[in-house]
Amino acid sequence: MDRTITAAAVQAEPAWLDLDAAVDKTISLIREAAGNGADLVAFPETFLPGYPWWIWLDSPADGMRFVPQYAQNSMTSDGPEMARIRAAARDAGIYVVVGYSAKVAGSLYMAQAFIDADGELQGVRHKLKPTHVERTVFGEGDGSDLQVHQTELGRIGGLNCWEHFQPLSKYALFAENEEIHVGAWPSFSIYEGAAQALSPEVNTAASRVYAVEGQAFVLAPCALVGQAAMDTFCDTETKKHLLKLGGGHARIFGPEGSELATPLAPDQEGILYATLDPAMIAIAKSAADPVGHYSRPDVFRLLINRNHTPKTVDVATLADVEPAADLYAVED
Repeated sequence: MDRTITAAAVQAEPAWLDLDAAVDKTISLIREAAGNGADLVAFPETFLPGYPWWIWLDSPADGMRFVPQYAQNSMTSDGPEMARIRAAARDAGIYVVVGYSAKVAGSLYMAQAFIDADGELQGVRHKLKPTHVERTVFGEGDGSDLQVHQTELGRIGGLNCWEHFQPLSKYALFAENEEIHVGAWPSFSIYEGAAQALSPEVNTAASRVYAVEGQAFVLAPCALVGQAAMDTFCDTETKKHLLKLGGGHARIFGPEGSELATPLAPDQEGILYATLDPAMIAIAKSAADPVGHYSRPDVFRLLINRNHTPKTVDVATLADVEPAADLYAVED
């Protein structure tokens, strides 16, 4: 980062299982953020077409009734819906990081798209390991998804939800000199009072700790559960007890852990704004840079395979490829 910028984090309810409406709402929020002077706006996890809350409320067999509609309303990375969002970013002149359910052939992935202010798609990443029951819906990413993008605003990366509890994934982004991090969350309204690990206290703390560990600004957009979600997913009293209204806990943190924006009420839609001053990174890095002067590479190092993992390999192509070195080979 070489200048101060204004960043925005969205806290809003998705347009559940309706991709066209979800794109409309996303574009409206992009325009609102840009109209309020934001250079960058970040959206929650799987904001399009909304997080699949049914996976936490009943058996996988019961949830199959949602699967066709959810797949039909998931977005391809090169389709007309993404083109509309890219055009909105270009027209508004704002950098956008949007979370969505990505459809790749027959599979779905928890994706984040990085779109610059010219509407160019800088990259798409898939959540490396969907969490717990998310694996009944989504596939896994690979090492190519550990991305930090050089932009005119600074170096921008992102992770989804409980990826912030994966120390090695975090370190991989720190090592790429990440300056602005988008940590996207789906809402903290499930199993309220019964599962502390899913609570806003724990997960908001994860976003703050990420900022301090990596000396990066953290935008933590967070969706919320409104009446539309309850009507969609909760057809019994038990489900209404498990999934609560609200759960929106969007935050913006500075690289030394300070809270840079006043939070909204958990059931209130809106956008958080904050000024990001690169001087704050310089001060934080001077104290503890875990991939610089505060590291010990003679003791600890991270091995990363950043290659995209193809599902099939042509034999003719394979014959032209040098064999990979055996990392565990011991010379005589």
